[in-house]
Parts: sequence; structure tokens; C-alpha cells
Amino acid sequence: MKVPKISEAVVKRLPVYLRYLNNLKAMNVRTVSSQQLGEALDLNPAQIRKDLACFGEFGRKGIGYEVNYLVEKIKSILKLDQQINVLLVGAGNLGHAISNYNAYLKDNMKIIAVFDADPNKIGKKIANLTIQPLSELKETVKEKSIRIGIIAVPAEAAQSVADCLVDAGITGILNFAPTNLRMPEDVRVHDADVTMELHSLAYYL
Repeated sequence: MKVPKISEAVVKRLPVYLRYLNNLKAMNVRTVSSQQLGEALDLNPAQIRKDLACFGEFGRKGIGYEVNYLVEKIKSILKLDQQINVLLVGAGNLGHAISNYNAYLKDNMKIIAVFDADPNKIGKKIANLTIQPLSELKETVKEKSIRIGIIAVPAEAAQSVADCLVDAGITGILNFAPTNLRMPEDVRVHDADVTMELHSLAYYL
């Protein structure tokens, strides 16, 4: 049977649900309805039910969703129930900020390696990780089973770094560089352009 394609919008809403459900879990809330989720997240309850139904029947009529159960199910859908190793290229100010965020990550997704092209940075520490040269990237990806790469380098260097990541076997990239990357179809790229977001936000002022 052909598996239906899940829209990108649905996938992007799942982490929103998970974040809120984790908050409920921390407060020992046992059940939650789609109506309560909708009010808390400013979303249509019918949309929430439809999103979750893409992956199975998780709720019970008259009861709603069991928080702990739904947390585990969404983590499984997002593959956060397994270890996902991440690398970072770029040990500048942004790279330091991203690396330090490691301490706040609660899921099995961690930055375990940092790389930079600047010889003066090689061997120094960043968030308890030793900065490595790009020449060690491919070997490290294979050795540590790294699956996602974060690019935090200047725009002019981003494409060559992305090419190195793809050559090393990385198929998921989070790009902080303000440029569009040209990647093979089987490589997923998500852009996090702060300047672009600020510019679009300015429109609504």
C-alpha cells in the first residue's frame, strides 16, 4: 500500500506540539484535548487532530490524548527516539552561540563535532568540543555516524562547505549563511536566515 506523503507544514508543526506537550509532561499533566492544544498554540483543534491522524490514532474520544504517550509517539515520528549526531562548521561568534545551545537540548540530538578553516582556531575548545580542521570532516562523519550538518560560515564559503558535507555523506543541512545553496535532490536544506526574518518582520511594523 502506498504511504501518503506528509506535507512539510505538518512536519513543521510537530515540534511545536512536542514542545508544548513536554511542558505539560513536566507539570505532570496526564491528558490534554485537541481543544486545549488549539487554545494554547493558537491553532485550529481540527487541524491538530488532522495532523496527528496522519500518523495514527493517538487520541480517545471523551478523554483526549495521553500526554506521555503522545510525547513518545511524536518523538518517534521525528526520529528523536534515537541518537542523531550533528556537526557544526564555523567556530565564529554564531558558531559559539549554537554550540553552547547544546546544554539546553533534551532530546537525543547533539552537536558532537565542530570544524573551522581558520588555522588559529584549530585545537581550541568550544562548548567542550575541540575545533577540528575541515580535512578531518569526512573521516569524523563516518567514524561518529554524524547525520546532520550545521553551516555557520560567511556566505562566500557556504557552498564549498555544503559540498564538503554532501561529499562526506551528510543529507540534512541547517544553513545559517545568508545564501541559497545548490544541493542534490536527496539533500534536505533548511535555511535559518536571521536577516531575512527581520526584514520580513519589519513589513508588519
